[in-house]
Amino acid sequence: MKVFLDSSALIKRYIREQGTDHVIDICKDASEIAVSVVCITEVLSACNRLVREGLITEDQYTAIKQDFILDIESATIIDLTGDVIQASITCLEKGAIRSLDAIHVGAALAYGPDLFVTGDMKQKTIAEIMGIKVRFT
Repeated sequence: MKVFLDSSALIKRYIREQGTDHVIDICKDASEIAVSVVCITEVLSACNRLVREGLITEDQYTAIKQDFILDIESATIIDLTGDVIQASITCLEKGAIRSLDAIHVGAALAYGPDLFVTGDMKQKTIAEIMGIKVRFT
C-alpha cells in the first residue's frame, strides 16, 4: 500500500501523542511511504518548538532528528512541481485550508497514494473533496 503522510501524521512517529500507535501501524503495513518536501522542515520545526517549550530535551531532539533523517532517506519525497502547485491552488479554491496544507494535498495528488494520513481535520476534508482516500489520526 502506497501511503502519503503529512507533517501532522509523520511527527507522531517521533513524538508520542494521540494517534501515534495508529500511524506506526499504518507505516508498518505500507509498501511505500511518501511525504511532501515541506514536511521535512515542518517536522523539524515542530520538534525545535518542543525543545524551546521544554517538552523535549536537546538530546531527545538530536535522537529524533537522526531517526527522522534515516527514515526520510527511504521515503519518496514529492517536490514542488508545477503539477503540485496547480493542485494546491485547486485545494485552496475548494475550501478553507492553509497554504502549506494545500501543498501537502497537492503533493499527495501528484503521488497518487492508496491512503493519505493526516491529523488535520481541514486538510482531511479538502483531501476527500479532491478524491483522496484519507485516514485521520
